[in-house]
Amino acid sequence: MTVEQRKTLEAWIRAKTTPQRIVLRSRISLLAADGKPNNAIARQLGTSRPTVLLWRKRFVEQGPLGLSEDAAHGPSAQRLHPDKVRAIVDATLQTTPKDATHWSTRTMAKERGVSHSSVARIWDAHGLKPHRIETFKLSKDKRFVEKLTDVVGVYLNPPDKALVLCVDEKSQVQALDRTQPGLPMKKGRCQTMTHDYKRNGTTCLFAALNVLDGTVIGTCYPRHRNEEFLKFLRKIDRETPQGLALHLILDNYGTHNHPDEAYNIFEPVTAEGFKK
Repeated sequence: MTVEQRKTLEAWIRAKTTPQRIVLRSRISLLAADGKPNNAIARQLGTSRPTVLLWRKRFVEQGPLGLSEDAAHGPSAQRLHPDKVRAIVDATLQTTPKDATHWSTRTMAKERGVSHSSVARIWDAHGLKPHRIETFKLSKDKRFVEKLTDVVGVYLNPPDKALVLCVDEKSQVQALDRTQPGLPMKKGRCQTMTHDYKRNGTTCLFAALNVLDGTVIGTCYPRHRNEEFLKFLRKIDRETPQGLALHLILDNYGTHNHPDEAYNIFEPVTAEGFKK
């Protein structure tokens, strides 16, 4: 044992945060370095002779680092056979129980003759979560791939001297007239509002977001029709610099696809965009 190794082990023993198993291993190594026999070390520290032999060997092979790590115990006697694990994974992915919509750890354990904790470990290792369901929706648009390529391409590789705007609408916005917001209902008190609270019906917000600098071109109209959308397009035309190719990212809402000649103020370049 070198001087540096002895100092390291003594520092571990003095430190209050050192785990007791590492303290025991350090004491074994220090007593062995002082020349004490294995049986005497075991009696003094209240441990067994095989334990003393184990950690003396680990210190000789790896030094202090070998004492800070637990010894390998080999494969568990309860470890499942790979074929058993594969059968549980396949059953989870391809079958369902007779009286339920999905497997649980206990129903799968009962079906396969293993413990539910083993099933939980197998599912965790393979990233399986039968109890969770996420919904999705497939587009029925025949030109979906073409539109997706155009929209993503505008973001990833924008054309030179162009301006990209994301356009959308929010309908049925409540137009409220009040001096300050009301207070929510809570235990012992009902919901409150100011005496001058007044509902002015609903409005529709039209907005275009400039992807580059975050500015917004917006306005409100009483209705959400093709006529209002055309007015908003003319507003965008007036408030954006001339000479730039203007690309608008839109959804497939019917208002955006209306066959009206007034759209001639824009030259369509894709089903999802317009060029000024």
